[in-house]
Amino acid sequence: MDPKIFKAYDIRGIYPSEIDEQGAYRIAKAIYRFLVKERGTDDLTLVVGCDVRLSSPSLKRAAMKALTDQGVRVIDVGSISTDMLYFAVAEYGYNGGFTVTASHNPKEYNGMKIVREGGQPISSDSGLFEIRDDAEQLEIPDGTLKNDPDRSLIEEKVIMDDYAKKVRSFADLSKLKPFKIVANPNFGVGGVALDRITEGLGLDIVKLNYEPDGNFPKGRPDPLIPENQEEISALVVEQGADFGVAWDADADRCFFFTEKGQFIEGYFITALLSRIFLERHRGDKIVHDTRLTWAIEDTVSDLGGIDLPNKAGHSFMKERMFREKAVFGGEMSAHYFFRDYYFCDCGMIPFVMILEFLSRQEKSFSEIMQELFWDRYFVSGEINSSVADVPSTVEKIRSLYIGNASKVDDRDGISLDFLDQKNDSNSWRFSVRASNTEPLIRLNVESKSRDTMERKRDELLAIIRG
Repeated sequence: MDPKIFKAYDIRGIYPSEIDEQGAYRIAKAIYRFLVKERGTDDLTLVVGCDVRLSSPSLKRAAMKALTDQGVRVIDVGSISTDMLYFAVAEYGYNGGFTVTASHNPKEYNGMKIVREGGQPISSDSGLFEIRDDAEQLEIPDGTLKNDPDRSLIEEKVIMDDYAKKVRSFADLSKLKPFKIVANPNFGVGGVALDRITEGLGLDIVKLNYEPDGNFPKGRPDPLIPENQEEISALVVEQGADFGVAWDADADRCFFFTEKGQFIEGYFITALLSRIFLERHRGDKIVHDTRLTWAIEDTVSDLGGIDLPNKAGHSFMKERMFREKAVFGGEMSAHYFFRDYYFCDCGMIPFVMILEFLSRQEKSFSEIMQELFWDRYFVSGEINSSVADVPSTVEKIRSLYIGNASKVDDRDGISLDFLDQKNDSNSWRFSVRASNTEPLIRLNVESKSRDTMERKRDELLAIIRG
């Protein structure tokens, strides 16, 4: 087990060189020991699931062996999306759990996402590195993994029907238009969930990369990759679909495309979902990351809500959601969080909410986005750059720009706003931050005019890339 696989909010490494069955055993045992210490009792029932990766069943078996060797009762929920883990732990009142997954990473990766009671995350801020340090010290006697887990302590539980019912509760699906939709789960379990959620709704689903396949035959299962966007975008136009939707392999992130095949940034979906929630819950709180903000801040302000900027990362977002009891939260990365989903993120709830929203509109998806956001806010999209020294590069940018900033936010890298009271088209802002999972600098630039955005984007990239 390579300790570097422990990231800011989950565990990810290459199988079997960085994480293997012995590593999974040690991590699972350390999770158990951490929860015993936190709860003050060794009487635990933990949920275990996995994604569709080829290495996941073997790692899951080793992890369940670790738990049953400690006398832990295990709820085996099978092959699941990551948000189904949150559902299973919180809905049924179990003491915590984990799923064996590497999210959208390539097929050679695997890892774990871990939660405590209530589906709440265990991140680097709340115990993940303590689990790492304990797992590093644990030794496994020879032959430990030869025998199967104690099946008398394992209950296999099918949760799909209950999960689908929970997801559907977020929208009134009684008056849906007969939409034609292109759906791309990127060979993960999302298609299985979508079939159950949309059963009986009269939708025409055009299926792309739909059957689960842990080989991920078209490469990294991540809708943020431009090549992956091109495939679904072209199919939406070819099929004359009303819109397209895609998920990453563990289906906890959701991405949308207009009827013209245009990719919609998670930033703008966050603003749109904020609008939908605040129309239902006037004055409520919305949590969002600080990479791009103006469309969200303006939407929340217009509808009398309270916007709460926060450090990016799904664990950090959930922890803030829970503290603030916020109705909704969203990230540019397309993680969306819901108070009525245990303050956790879910990849299917945005889909049903957008279904209901579009069914109430006379305009197309592209017309709505143009009117609400695209004619008003111009963004660079997240631009990643590999540099020799990330902290010093961020500090250099800070020192060059902070003196002229109208607003400074340094809770996650550095975000600076520059407002021109005389000419709003000259107003702009940017965010520069280190990646939580990769040795990269991430840049986002936003302005009220395309020219200003592009000029400032190029100016900053010249500094970052030298």
